[in-house]
Amino acid sequence: MQKLAIQGGVPLRGEVRISGAKNAALPIMCASLLTADALSLGNVPELHDVVTMRKLLQQMGVMATLEAGAVTLCGAQVDKLEAPYEMVKTMRAAVLVLGPLVARFGEAFVSLPGGCAIGSRPVDLHIKGLQAMGAEIHIEHGYIHAKASRLKGARIFFDIVSVTGTENLMMAATLADGVTVLENAAREPEVVDLANCLRAMGAKISGDGTDTITIAGVDRLHGAEHRIMPDRIESGTFLVAAAASGGNITLTGGRADILDTVLEKLLEAGAHIRTDGTSIHLEMAGRPKAVNLRTAPYPAFPTDMQAQFMALNAVADGSAMVVETIFENRFMHVQELRRLGALIDVEGNTCMVRGVQQLEGAAVMATDLRASACLVIAGLVAQGETVIDRIYHLDRGYEHIEAKLSQLGANIRRLK
Repeated sequence: MQKLAIQGGVPLRGEVRISGAKNAALPIMCASLLTADALSLGNVPELHDVVTMRKLLQQMGVMATLEAGAVTLCGAQVDKLEAPYEMVKTMRAAVLVLGPLVARFGEAFVSLPGGCAIGSRPVDLHIKGLQAMGAEIHIEHGYIHAKASRLKGARIFFDIVSVTGTENLMMAATLADGVTVLENAAREPEVVDLANCLRAMGAKISGDGTDTITIAGVDRLHGAEHRIMPDRIESGTFLVAAAASGGNITLTGGRADILDTVLEKLLEAGAHIRTDGTSIHLEMAGRPKAVNLRTAPYPAFPTDMQAQFMALNAVADGSAMVVETIFENRFMHVQELRRLGALIDVEGNTCMVRGVQQLEGAAVMATDLRASACLVIAGLVAQGETVIDRIYHLDRGYEHIEAKLSQLGANIRRLK
C-alpha cells in the first residue's frame, strides 16, 4: 500500500494548473449512455474514479477512445445494462448509470452502493423519482432492477437536496415523454456543467443553477463535444494549503466565480487574494486567523472543503467552531489531526478547534478523500516528517497531487 511522506515547514510558492472536476466528469461520462453517437470530452482528469467509471461503461459496451486529458465515448453497442457491486462499492457515483439506462434502454440493473465511510448517502431519492416517472422498480439480491417502456414527465420534489439524485433524474428526463420539473434540486456548478453537456447533445433543459429545473423530453439525443469544468474543490484545497503554510501561489485554469464562500473564508483568515477570469492568486503573510464554518448545500460553504479548513484552523490564531450539516460522520480526520498535536473537541456535528503555534509530524491514516487532503495540508505545516497511509483515497479525487505540490516547493514524496 502506498504512502505519502511530507517534510513540513515549507511555504508553498509558485504556479499550478487546476484539473478538470471529478464531480462533473463522472455524471457527464454517464451521459454517453443516452445516445448512440460519440460524446467527446476534454479536460478530463486522470483519477482513479474516472478510470473506474470508464471501465464500468466499457463493461456495458461503450467504446472509449483515450487521448491526453480527453476521452471519446460511444454508446452505439451497449449490450449489458448492469452496474455490478464490484464497481459500485468502490465508487458510489456508479449509481448515475441508472437514469440513463432506463431512459434509453428501458431497463437497468444497478447494485445498491452499500456503506459509506463519511455517512449515509441514500439512493431512495433516485428510486422515488424514477417511480414518479413511471418506472417499475424492485430491489432484488442487493440490486435495483428498474423497467419502463418509456419514462413519463413528472413533477418531482426532493425531500433533501441531492446532487447525484438531481443529476440522475435530469439525465433520465431528457428522453422522457413530456415535461419533468425537479423541485428543491441541487444548484451545484457540477449540475450546471452536466446540463450544459446535455444541451449540447440536444436536451431541452432550463433552470439549472436554481432549485427548480425543467426538462422537456426529446425523442433522441445526439453526440457532442464538451469541456469539463475546473475542479473547485482542488482549487480550494491548494488555496487553503498556501494560506496555512504562509505561501504565495497562483492557480491557473480555475474559476473564482464558483468559489465565493471559500474565498470569503480565506479573506477572513487574513489571505490577500486577486482574481481574473482564469487565475486566482493568494498570498498569506503570517499566521492565519481562525474562521468559523457551517457546511450546507451550494451556494453555501461546501462540505468537501470542511476538512481542509479544519487543518488551517488547527494552526490558526484563535479558536473556531466547525459545524457539519451534510454528513453525520465527517469528522474522522479529527483523531488523526490530534496525533499531529491539534487541539480539537467534538460534540455531535460540531467541532471546536483551538489553534496551536506548531503541529508536529507523525504517522497518520487517511479515512476518506477530503480527510486525506486535510492531512496533506497538516503535514505541509507540521514540524518534521508526516507519513500518510491509505492515500488511495487521494488518488480518487486529486490528479498528481504530489507532483503539483512539489512544483510549489513542497518536500513530498510517494512511498511504494
